[in-house]
Amino acid sequence: MVIRVSQISNLKWLVLALLLLASPMIATAQNENSAKSTITFAVVGDTGTGDEAQLAVARQMVKQREKIPFEFVVMLGDNIYEKGEERYVKSHFEEPYKDLLAAGVKFYASLGNHDIIRGLEFQTNYPNFNMGGQRYYNFAKGASDNSENLLEFFALDSNLMTPEQLKWLGEKLSASKARWKIAFSHHSIYSSARMHSPYVKLRAQLEPLYIKHGVNVVFSGHSHCYERVKPQNGVHYFIEGASGEIKRKTLDRSNPLFAAGEDGKNSFLIVQASESELKVEAIGADGSLIDSYTIRRNGHAQQ
Repeated sequence: MVIRVSQISNLKWLVLALLLLASPMIATAQNENSAKSTITFAVVGDTGTGDEAQLAVARQMVKQREKIPFEFVVMLGDNIYEKGEERYVKSHFEEPYKDLLAAGVKFYASLGNHDIIRGLEFQTNYPNFNMGGQRYYNFAKGASDNSENLLEFFALDSNLMTPEQLKWLGEKLSASKARWKIAFSHHSIYSSARMHSPYVKLRAQLEPLYIKHGVNVVFSGHSHCYERVKPQNGVHYFIEGASGEIKRKTLDRSNPLFAAGEDGKNSFLIVQASESELKVEAIGADGSLIDSYTIRRNGHAQQ
């Protein structure tokens, strides 16, 4: 068989054409892989009222998820009012969030002061709260190019900060190789809200560990509002306690801790985390953007 030079030339052009046709698909695959390096989640607090305020927030979460598909939800306590009881889980959790649950969205809960009155055993073992029978726990999400995980969460029981819990937290934070370390609990150690003053004793227990082990972000509830606190010793604090409850005019905007906030409407947070930045958006039950704040991994922040 004789292969002519013209046939070889034509074959080269055919291969080149095939490569050019394939390049958009290759680029698309790379873009999809890049997109997967971003983890998106929602944050709610003081949710479990079972009333229209909670339902309005839940409906808006479904709408926002159509635009920004968050994978899971972090709960900041007071998950079931008034006493955390199992008999209200359907009306105060399963019904409001039925569309999210049906879509496979996972919820990770922490305990509020109302939850532990009569709901401690139930809530820590309730499968949809993913607490694994523990009052405090940790979990990781996402892969990182430079770290073991993109995110690691530390769910704390701020109702009872025992020496055992503090020892556990110090050990887990020290062992964490996550790009972003995020703690969450019910009670806030920094806040300008008049409803509850900052928990100074709790601050003395937790803040040294946060600073020593490089915690980036702390989420808490309890005060029935949204607030972004000015960074304290390199740690960023957010309060979201208005996803069901609301305490109007509780924020003291003249307080030196206050950076941004809303106490006139119910709200929730959407957080998008990548290798280089973590963006927190506070969304009103009416769909309005209350606040947007981006934390850069090099320590700089942008409003």
